[in-house]
Amino acid sequence: MSAMTPAVFAEHGLSEAEYDKILDILGREPNLTELGVFSVMWSEHCSYKSSKKWLKKLPTEAPWVICGPGENAGVIDIGDGQAAVFKMESHNHPSYIEPYQGAATGVGGILRDVFTMGARPVANMNVLRFGDASHPKTRHLVAGVVSGIGGYGNCVGVPTLGGECAFHGSYDGNILVNAMTVGIADADKIFYSAATGAGNLVVYVGSKTGRDGIHGATMASAEFTENSDEKRPTVQVGDPFTEKLLIEACLELMATDVIVAIQDMGAAGLTSSSFEMASKGGVGVDLNLDQVPAREENMTAYEFLLSESQERMLMVLKPGEEDTARKIFEKWELDFSVVGRLTDTGRMVIREKGEVAADLPIDPLALASPEYDRPWVVAPPPADVCAADVPAPGPIFALLKNLMGSPDLCSKRWIWEQYDHLVMGDTVQRPGGDAAVVRVRDTQKALAITTDCTPRYCLADPVMGGKQAVAETWRNLTAVGAQPLAITDNLNFGNPERPEIMGQFVGAIEGIGAACTVLEVPVVSGNVSLYNETNGEAILPTPAIGAVGLLTDYTQAVGLAFPGDGLAVYLIGETQGHLGQSLYLREIAGREEGKAPPVDLDRERKIGDFVRDEIGRGVITSCHDISDGGLLVALAEMALAANIGITITAGGGSLSDHAWAFGEDQARYLVTAAGKHFVALAEVARVPVTCIGRTGGVALVWGDQTLTLDELRAAHEDWLPDYMAG
Repeated sequence: MSAMTPAVFAEHGLSEAEYDKILDILGREPNLTELGVFSVMWSEHCSYKSSKKWLKKLPTEAPWVICGPGENAGVIDIGDGQAAVFKMESHNHPSYIEPYQGAATGVGGILRDVFTMGARPVANMNVLRFGDASHPKTRHLVAGVVSGIGGYGNCVGVPTLGGECAFHGSYDGNILVNAMTVGIADADKIFYSAATGAGNLVVYVGSKTGRDGIHGATMASAEFTENSDEKRPTVQVGDPFTEKLLIEACLELMATDVIVAIQDMGAAGLTSSSFEMASKGGVGVDLNLDQVPAREENMTAYEFLLSESQERMLMVLKPGEEDTARKIFEKWELDFSVVGRLTDTGRMVIREKGEVAADLPIDPLALASPEYDRPWVVAPPPADVCAADVPAPGPIFALLKNLMGSPDLCSKRWIWEQYDHLVMGDTVQRPGGDAAVVRVRDTQKALAITTDCTPRYCLADPVMGGKQAVAETWRNLTAVGAQPLAITDNLNFGNPERPEIMGQFVGAIEGIGAACTVLEVPVVSGNVSLYNETNGEAILPTPAIGAVGLLTDYTQAVGLAFPGDGLAVYLIGETQGHLGQSLYLREIAGREEGKAPPVDLDRERKIGDFVRDEIGRGVITSCHDISDGGLLVALAEMALAANIGITITAGGGSLSDHAWAFGEDQARYLVTAAGKHFVALAEVARVPVTCIGRTGGVALVWGDQTLTLDELRAAHEDWLPDYMAG
């Protein structure tokens, strides 16, 4: 009787049809080790089987793109023979089960993706989504995740420069932890993963292999149930001090020109790294598991191949160069072992204790994984929300104070003060602004980096939400004066086997692609995380976007803080008072409804290009894009950042005060400007501009209303520390 029963391959996340395909490929039944290899290689997390049909539609090319999707990370040219290397990836499921190690190893994994390409990491970012603040598990998850991100990033010596954190009940049973790393490399010294040269040695370096993380990729490709805590053994354990040694050893070896190919061992560990390297290079591999450094006794071939132990790399060296590499890794006190040899067979032959443990064709696993065109439906659009039907239950400044102290809009200082954002000494702008700014060492250049997504917009209208996520990152980079260059995405959705969830995914891809095309920011890397739901309850669709831009002179960067007293403050862009899906509607009126605000990409481009040009010319002296919470929230954030008040002299005209103050219309910025001719410049450029007030004092003043900065700051700063203190 066969050991391969439907229950066995179902436990491995494989459908009956997928198992039949395995039988066709092999011409026989797989053994358990081989089944395990198929299960991780064909998992959603590794194969993108539900999403790759749609990912192909994203724009990925531009003259400045050196390497787009398909490698460990994306690479863009930043001039002077230098490149920026970056990617964002999810560690959602592990972080819910074991928040500290889940988040920590998420940071470690994305760091490896970047330095594998030959880049020195210079910045970390993140996108965090937690459940409702009143949920009994939320505080524990926030504490663990933030501690894990800080613990790993701080110890490895790479600054964590910002990100975003929001709360919503849809994440109660499935939080999101998306980690992003950016590195700098020489543009002509990028390292790739395609293994070539039959006879060349395959080398394992880094930490020893244990049993942690086995079936991590499979676990990340399934929805949770009430028994999700039982999956705790599938969460990896990280060691940032070993990662730091691995970074230095790899970069030192990369300076010697002996590496043919290199790949980190992330999801699916030794299996994924070896199969992907061999497939990209069109070669076979003869792998000897007896030579893999182990930290536990009596490990089986199944365990070696599926372990996701951290801080490990696989590389192919030029013939005769093993001693060069060995000396470097031994100097850094890291394991170094020759574990195999490339062949010309196109097969992966895995040996253990003198026996063949698995013998598999490489391309059918790496390239011919299932590709599904899953059914999808478009949800009917919600009814619009008329501002006149949304009351203002109190004075505008009282409502502003409530919003500024709400979980999504409160200061996240409690989080980012746990991150070392100054290590390496190149941080130009600290967390809390529109975008992080980090100097490119030994130059005048700087990279601007941001992450963003507005899931409530994506639920109401996935296409518009996808556009807005890209447009907001583009605005954030523009607001500090940077030229946006490219994005990475992390597409977090529920179960793709449900047509309404697949419809959200398809719509978001359409919106992201449209925005990337008009704004000229190609997608160079990314990650898809599906099955983010528990007991059939999906998260809000959350296509997180990470974006990178360039400042040719970091001294020209501007921030959001008012630069002084007595300055006119200008609103750039048009205000229609859109309250649908706004935080005002949710936090003040208790309603989650309405259409997402429309995104006019041509207007975004025109207004953003004007703002960036005037920052570059030194005319605009501070800038803040208007997003969550609307105009008055953005104005309050600028005032708090400077500790300078403002007297507001404008209003909504025909709009109600609360629609003007809290509407979330897109393509808008608040700025201060030098000189008397700024309005004339905007009129020549045909960009709408309105003077809305003048800086000064220690309060926000609007007509007969006054809100002191001290009172506003207390509401804004106190919520998160008080919440975490219990």
